Amino acid sequence: MRTPAPTATPTAGALRHVLTHLLTPLLMCIGMGLAYLGAFAEPHPHHLPVAVVGSGHRAEAVAGAVAGQAGDKLDVRTVATRAEAEQLLRRQDVFGAYVPDGRAPELLVATAGSDTTAAVVQKVFTPVAAHQHAPLKVTDVVPPSQHDPTGQGIFFLLVALSIGSYASVAVIGGAGAALPLRLRALLAAATSLVVSLVGAALAGPVFHLVDHDLAGVWALGWLYSAGVLLVGTGLHTFLKRWTTLGVMVLFVMLNFTSSGGVFRPEMQNGLFAGLHDLWNGAAFVEGVRGLVYFGSHGLGGHVLTLTAWLAIGVAAIALAWAAERRGIKAQAAAEAEEEMEEAVAV
Repeated sequence: MRTPAPTATPTAGALRHVLTHLLTPLLMCIGMGLAYLGAFAEPHPHHLPVAVVGSGHRAEAVAGAVAGQAGDKLDVRTVATRAEAEQLLRRQDVFGAYVPDGRAPELLVATAGSDTTAAVVQKVFTPVAAHQHAPLKVTDVVPPSQHDPTGQGIFFLLVALSIGSYASVAVIGGAGAALPLRLRALLAAATSLVVSLVGAALAGPVFHLVDHDLAGVWALGWLYSAGVLLVGTGLHTFLKRWTTLGVMVLFVMLNFTSSGGVFRPEMQNGLFAGLHDLWNGAAFVEGVRGLVYFGSHGLGGHVLTLTAWLAIGVAAIALAWAAERRGIKAQAAAEAEEEMEEAVAV
């Protein structure tokens, strides 16, 4: 008599189920470590644009000495006047401008664009002033809000908007899986409106990160949140339980690290510096900075990037709708064939 093959116990099945689902957080751990340490572990300048103010031999000599010592870390130019240097700073064409006055050398910076970059520029030019046996005076041409002294509040606003958006993707895709895609897409759009209003409230009346153009900050927040939610909702059709990992790769690991909120792209390696020009988080951070501090300089390009991500979200929804429709038709055809076989058998 043959002994029946042993069957898997309920405990073994449950253990396999848990181990399979543990793969997602472990991959998140690896991805977050690679992304954050890869982006932030060793910041140093790469072709960071700075200026030396003056048109004579002295300015040329200082610029040449700084460029020779810095190598490819800095791109050094000379500008004729202090006013021209301030204009370049307000356009973020340079991130520091050194005025080599013999008695009182001065460094112009714009910390609203990046406090960490301004600190690096100051570190570069302090020894230059020391060679002139004079203390370095630092003038902040574009200071951040008094309630956001480091200028990084905009980055943390991005974090809040992102978490509200990609966490909602999991809810809409999971709890709302039985709903038609058109209703899930409408829920995503409505949620993005709520998330952006929360962001505007945090930026304005709650923490006073911005004191003007709050409507514009809200609009940028809505464009950003809607793009994240629509992309994530569309991807859920294809990724299923891997959706959370997918949106975290897109909108946390690659997004926060390339946003310029902690270090500008000139302080990062080629991967994250390159992503800065393409990713929606960077478009939001730089768009808000430009709107609030830099006279809306470059705002159109950042709005275009956010709109492109919104269009990608709409395309993802369209592809998901087509895939789900094909699945519904295939299921209906299979059920019809099964019913016909049963009728013939009768």
